[in-house]
Amino acid sequence: MARRALIMIEGHRRNGLLFVQAAKRLGLHPITLSADPTQYDYLAADGIETIHVDTGNVDALIRECTRLRATYDIAGITGFADFDESVNATVGKLCRHFNLPGPNPGSIEHCCDKFAQRQILADAGVPIPAFRLAANATGVQDAAAEIGLPLVLKPTTGNGSSGVRLCRNVDELAEHATDLLRGKHTGSSSPRILIEEFAQGPHYSAEVMGKDVIAVGAADFGPPPHFVCREYTYPAPLTHEENQRIVDISLSCLRALDLGWGAANIDFRWTKRGPVVIEINPRLAGSPIPQLVQLAYGVDLITEHIKLVIAGEWNLRRRHSHNAAARILVSDRDGTLDWIGGDSQAADVPGVAEVKLYVQPKTPIIRKGDYRDKIGHVIAASPSRARTEAVLQRAVDLIRWSITPFPTIGEQEHPAAPHPAAAPTQVTPSDR
Repeated sequence: MARRALIMIEGHRRNGLLFVQAAKRLGLHPITLSADPTQYDYLAADGIETIHVDTGNVDALIRECTRLRATYDIAGITGFADFDESVNATVGKLCRHFNLPGPNPGSIEHCCDKFAQRQILADAGVPIPAFRLAANATGVQDAAAEIGLPLVLKPTTGNGSSGVRLCRNVDELAEHATDLLRGKHTGSSSPRILIEEFAQGPHYSAEVMGKDVIAVGAADFGPPPHFVCREYTYPAPLTHEENQRIVDISLSCLRALDLGWGAANIDFRWTKRGPVVIEINPRLAGSPIPQLVQLAYGVDLITEHIKLVIAGEWNLRRRHSHNAAARILVSDRDGTLDWIGGDSQAADVPGVAEVKLYVQPKTPIIRKGDYRDKIGHVIAASPSRARTEAVLQRAVDLIRWSITPFPTIGEQEHPAAPHPAAAPTQVTPSDR
């Protein structure tokens, strides 16, 4: 009998190994198809079967999967990529070709185009910020005049807050519009720009599987103008009625965008007019959110997603109710990382579930104002929110690092003082 294989298109630096481990627990042989396998260090470290192929070419992927079928029983196809959400649409096309369970590629493509997503949600009456589309500086200025400052400017494609900026005045608006139009954040010149009303208020995130909202969490961000998350908490500190409002709007989003297969992640801001949808991602949220959901509720989103991919029966029943939180470690300056330590001591703090560092000493730290600024995380869980926060703070205080700023012309390098992990601004229910 042929060995059952799970085909994974591309990889993910944070979630990828978790998918590989879950696949193996389910008795599957994971095979990764990637245009550049070297960018995912876990593939080589764990000896994962990997095939180099142009993952932007659907025909090439079909040929490779057809070849693999001569050796393996392909149980399912899934995928993710650090920088390209369109991989999910490609997965949908492959699943349809091979008659395997998978997402609707058309729905995924609508989600990946942030402007198209906004239009569909607006037509369905889903609460969203005011928005406009622009392809040049004049269009950006006209949109700003209509909506009013402050504004959020972002490319219409991409993820991880890449190229997303809060523009509080005309100078910031002009500067960031110029950067986007030159392709600084997208890699291509003259991209389309989405101009949005700045929805002010606490941030919440709904984790969806199929047509069920599994969890609603809260997130805190670092200082503007960037949107780099510093802390996640599950469950969010919401009343039952507030939680239900987010659930109801989440289900409206699924209906409007014809989603409802597999995972989705929906971001909200709770404004003066209630929750408004910031973005819908037709995929699992990145690490550490799957770990937090499992710690808080006992639901393993990654394993259950793979079960769906291979036409198995998933189990989304909550097994317990705890509080789980993650603090994200972010540098406050650019430079060369001299050393980073204290992770072992932090991991030994009772209640800490995971400590993970993403960087090694001598790594250049160049902040981008997006997910790439993160250098590690600490996760804690307990029966109460107050206890979880105390455990998390105790562990984070043990982690320290030193960064030598990059030398400027005529200056010598001077090592910076060790930096403790910075704490984010906390959000409480009264802040809403």
